[in-house]
Amino acid sequence: MVMGDVTTGTDVLVIGGGPGGYVAAIRAAQRDLDVTLVEKDAYGGTCLNHGCIPSKALINAADVAHEAAHAEGMGIHADPAVDAAALTDWKDDVVDQLTGGVEKLCKANGVTLIEGTAAFSGEHTARIAHGGDGQGMESVEFEHAIVATGSRPIEIPNFPFAEEAVWSSRDALAADTVPDRLVVVGAGYIGMELSTTFAKLGADVTVVEMLDDVLPIYEDDVKRVVRSRAEELGIDFSFGEGASDRRETDDGDGDGDGIEIVTETEDGEESVYGADRVLVAVGREPVTDTLELDAAGLEPDENGVLKTDAQGRTDLDHVFAVGDVAGDPMLAHAASHEGIVAAETIAGEPAALDAQAIPSAVFTDPEIGTVGLTEAEAAEDGFDPVVGEMPLRASGRALTMDETDGFVRIVADEPSGYVLGGQVVAPEASELIAEIGLAIEMGATLEDVATTVHTHPTLSEAVMEAAENALGQAIHTLNR
Repeated sequence: MVMGDVTTGTDVLVIGGGPGGYVAAIRAAQRDLDVTLVEKDAYGGTCLNHGCIPSKALINAADVAHEAAHAEGMGIHADPAVDAAALTDWKDDVVDQLTGGVEKLCKANGVTLIEGTAAFSGEHTARIAHGGDGQGMESVEFEHAIVATGSRPIEIPNFPFAEEAVWSSRDALAADTVPDRLVVVGAGYIGMELSTTFAKLGADVTVVEMLDDVLPIYEDDVKRVVRSRAEELGIDFSFGEGASDRRETDDGDGDGDGIEIVTETEDGEESVYGADRVLVAVGREPVTDTLELDAAGLEPDENGVLKTDAQGRTDLDHVFAVGDVAGDPMLAHAASHEGIVAAETIAGEPAALDAQAIPSAVFTDPEIGTVGLTEAEAAEDGFDPVVGEMPLRASGRALTMDETDGFVRIVADEPSGYVLGGQVVAPEASELIAEIGLAIEMGATLEDVATTVHTHPTLSEAVMEAAENALGQAIHTLNR
């Protein structure tokens, strides 16, 4: 039996329960708005269930195994064995704790939760298809809507994710075995994070990239450290090649023992790489094609992105978009901030986005953390930049960790001293970058950072020393 089509009403309809959607829903509810959140899969979205959290769990576990196996210089000798199935169970337990927590937080704040797939049926209405046979449809009338449907991995021709041997990032994170041979297509942040992880877990990894280097959006000296460490781990790079085809290989027993990846250069030159699995990590695309946007009078751009203003409004004043569907930066913490801004705007409060102070991180070895402007960007924007840097080889804490590859760099406006940006390549760079982000947000100067007493011995001292270096008065590194 099919249930009837029920119509309900709400002040704010949030479509998508990822880090943009559930945060927006909770903040809107905290502002005494009636909020309905629709999620088709699992609360927490891709980030919590199939991206940020499981990847960091695996990265941490791989680091533990690798460090234990390579600590001879400290007098520690170990030969750890990785139980991939048990590792997957532990990772899944971490995810389950967090997804359950998100659902409880939403309910505790009075958010109405609906499981299903939402699509617009008018400017102020949406229909929700519930999963499962006989579950029927539901209509929701809303005053405001927040679209937070996230993104999905991009497929490339001849490499469908439906094939067992072809992995998306989601498939890689769900795997309960480590392939002997892994080819990674794409050397962006996802490709580099996962290639490093699987190399540390014992796979022979080859990375194929059409461009001429890894991590294309980062400065050369930033990515050089990460690429060099990856090569030390045994990762092979093939630049200037794009994956064009794959074919199964067989030793004659009919079991399909592996695959071959065919690549091409721009000149048409082919190469072939043997593998057990191929991970396609060439980027992500917004999920807007399921929303029936035309029914609401909205149209995404050619990339599927819904353009928004500083408050997250789309072309319709009452419909907002946050997170990956609103385009770059496609970052979970950016989505959460955008969700808060959208919710507070709907509640009638003054709120706006400040993209300059949104940090980004790559969880490679070592990590990369960046925020604000680079030296070149600061000059292009009309500033007179001054740069300070602290190499990790001069950091006592880095030496005690046996992690001396990398640096902390801070960029400021020389006449005023205001901090404009920073780039960190170091262990825990994702943590260290927060201090520079706070300095930008507060309008702090180099002197403010330099005169803030930092605990010794810590990696965070390098931020202080970089500020001192920019002022020409560093103690523990040579001044520029």
